[in-house]
Amino acid sequence: MSGEECFQILNEIFQPKKQQNIEQIKGYTIKYGNIVENNEIIDEVLVSYFKAPKSYTTENMCEINSHGGNIIIKKILEACLNHGAQLAEAGEFTKRAFLNGRIDLLQAESVIDIIHAKSEREAKTSMRQLEGILSRQIKQIKQQILDVMVNIEVAIDYPEYDVEEVTNQQILNMLQKIEHQLLKLESSFDNGKIIKEGIKTAIIGKPNAGKSSLLNAILKEDRAIVSNQEGTTRDTIEEFVTIQGIPLKLIDTAGIRETKDEVEQIGIAKTKKIANQADLIIAIFDATQDLSAEDLEILNLIQDKKVIILLNKIDLNTILTKEDKRLTKVSTHILKISALNNIGIDQLQEEIAKLFHLTEINLDNEIVITNVRHKNLITQAIQHTKEAKKTIESKMPLDIIAMLIKNILEDLGKITGEEVSEDIISEIFSKFCLGK
Repeated sequence: MSGEECFQILNEIFQPKKQQNIEQIKGYTIKYGNIVENNEIIDEVLVSYFKAPKSYTTENMCEINSHGGNIIIKKILEACLNHGAQLAEAGEFTKRAFLNGRIDLLQAESVIDIIHAKSEREAKTSMRQLEGILSRQIKQIKQQILDVMVNIEVAIDYPEYDVEEVTNQQILNMLQKIEHQLLKLESSFDNGKIIKEGIKTAIIGKPNAGKSSLLNAILKEDRAIVSNQEGTTRDTIEEFVTIQGIPLKLIDTAGIRETKDEVEQIGIAKTKKIANQADLIIAIFDATQDLSAEDLEILNLIQDKKVIILLNKIDLNTILTKEDKRLTKVSTHILKISALNNIGIDQLQEEIAKLFHLTEINLDNEIVITNVRHKNLITQAIQHTKEAKKTIESKMPLDIIAMLIKNILEDLGKITGEEVSEDIISEIFSKFCLGK
């Protein structure tokens, strides 16, 4: 519970073993006792006390730690509600922390990113943003702008001092400097997108090339059905696996071939659509056979994509080679594997890491943008920076230049929440789980 009446409600349902007035209880302490309703003990609990302003929401807060179990938790919750508490809305605790000034909007969004993190790197990036590393960078950029804005206001308000020429040069220097910083942040989104969303990877091949065996080998479990019968995979199978701290979204697709089966045709159409949208395509071919018409169709489908080609079944007599020009024309990343016998799977993971430069993503020394809302606002700020530079070069009046510079400040303020609308705030916190 959080809020002004939090301790009053708690006092009505909690009987500690050692009675104390709330004024005597220090923050960050735990008391042992019972939750009691209608003279009946509901559970034996530990209650943590957090006193304003030193709490998550900056309000008075308490946490009731029970033995658990749905029945007990429900009865404790009902007791709180019976004595005046209200159910929290989605994200309300973090929203209160934001509205009360303990964290900014950027940090609030990082809380939901931590909760939904699919990999160690994503969790680490979100934690660094919760600690305020990106907020501080945005604040520093804003301060550089504000330092020059003071001179702009002076030049506008006191034109008799004739400082416009000097002021224009200062503005131009500042804009060039912050544009460089913003461009660096914008470019970090390429890595940030990989960290947050993972690498969407489609496994493509004709029936019985070994797609499902490959998925099972990477996951190290029998996730997909493996059969000598063609066309057993008719829909996509999606699973996540982590490579060097980055989530890889693996999609095992229906084998591409000519078929009259209506359901299989739908699966093949879906395969082609996924291949078009994937960040990475793993194209797998049966190395014991020459390339068939279906194989050549697959090679044609995946041209101009990021592709790793796998020559499968090297434990048998093979005839396809890595030097085959029909393959090298599509990709230079060609590996020999045996999906069934787990040969070459480690090399495949190393190849993916090289292809996406995963070892170069250094979260200790870099600020990485992972949120598309932040990226779009930074892109918008860069555009306003360019427009402001053009107005200076065109010798436009200072008040016009000042207006464009204020647009940059507004863009950056929307990231941290200083300039954001109530609708945007509500939309962001609606993505949270209940309370939180």
